[in-house]
Amino acid sequence: QLLLLKRGGEEIYFGPLGRHSYKLISYFEVRRFPVGIQIQIQNGVQGVSKIKDKYNPATWMLEVTSMSNEEAIGVNFAEIYKNSDLYRTNKAMIRKFSVPDPNSEELHFPTKYSRSLWTQCKACLWKQACSYWKNPPYTAVKLLFTTFIAVMCGTLFWNLGSKRDNKQDIFNAMGSMYAALIFLGVQNASSAQPVVAIERTVFYRERAAGLYSAMPYAFGQVAIEIPYVFVQTMVYSVIVYSMIGFEWTAAKFLWYLFFMYFTLLYFTLYGMMTVAVSPNPNMANIIATFFYSLWNLFSGFVVPLSRIPVWWKWFYYVCPFAWTLDGLIASQFGDIGTRLVTGETVADFIHAYFDFKYDHLWYVALIVVGFTVLFGFTFAYSIKAFNFQKR
Repeated sequence: QLLLLKRGGEEIYFGPLGRHSYKLISYFEVRRFPVGIQIQIQNGVQGVSKIKDKYNPATWMLEVTSMSNEEAIGVNFAEIYKNSDLYRTNKAMIRKFSVPDPNSEELHFPTKYSRSLWTQCKACLWKQACSYWKNPPYTAVKLLFTTFIAVMCGTLFWNLGSKRDNKQDIFNAMGSMYAALIFLGVQNASSAQPVVAIERTVFYRERAAGLYSAMPYAFGQVAIEIPYVFVQTMVYSVIVYSMIGFEWTAAKFLWYLFFMYFTLLYFTLYGMMTVAVSPNPNMANIIATFFYSLWNLFSGFVVPLSRIPVWWKWFYYVCPFAWTLDGLIASQFGDIGTRLVTGETVADFIHAYFDFKYDHLWYVALIVVGFTVLFGFTFAYSIKAFNFQKR
């Protein structure tokens, strides 16, 4: 069966091809054969050239039904088809099969997708794992960049973590954490944006084909980042922690590892989220950069909480970067009883100047994890709710 349309979508022919396209040729070609002493003309369209021997029927069909040939012979193939017996036969068939059998049942599928939600999640995670493994420019380069930043920060702030004589020593050690978070966090978010933008294009096509829903895709995209960010965090933390000279205790190192991991993870998810709410990576980068500036300004390091005007203090509490610095600095210095040259202890200075308390570490840790979950769920919801397809 062949459905042939002209430009504009009007039907020219809808019917059987026949052996060697015999029936199609018979519909268009005027056939002449003798009956007694007269020549009888059967079917066909006046003016259509006869197909040559051993000529491709498909090529001939496209040539004789082209708009230029239609104008040359002065016909309208769509009107000819509508007035043909073939058209009336097709309409009668449509009417016949449009009425369901009295004993038939409505076609019904118990679920929208052929596989369960869990199977979809596993398939999407496997797909993303293969995609990331085959994308060294993203995974390997990010790890190399992390190693370079770690060595740079370690040599720049060499052994500053063990110096606690005056306030400047504390500021220097804090600066090492602050600089690393800015470099690595922004790099994680920015590098994830083009990758997610490309993956989203694939997702649009595969969701339209009914392969899986938005939630399994979001699960796979978020879950695959978890091990890669963990490796990145381990490489950075081991290098920097040892070179800067922070106190080597299991609790302090694990707290450092914890806050660095979830910070790099929420930066990555934040970059993914900005893509999900934007039509393209350029717009996502503009949105992300705007908030980077605000997070930097209200992190509590440039301007401590005690010096932020009261009408802007609310933004400090919704700034994820501020809670990360709180956790990192409090875990490293919030319980240090060493006295500075001013007479106050390191812990008292941290509390008085920055309002960071060692006793609040679990509370701060839950908030940092909460930001990570928030960005992940916002990414998943935005992928489901927004559709920026151009076609």
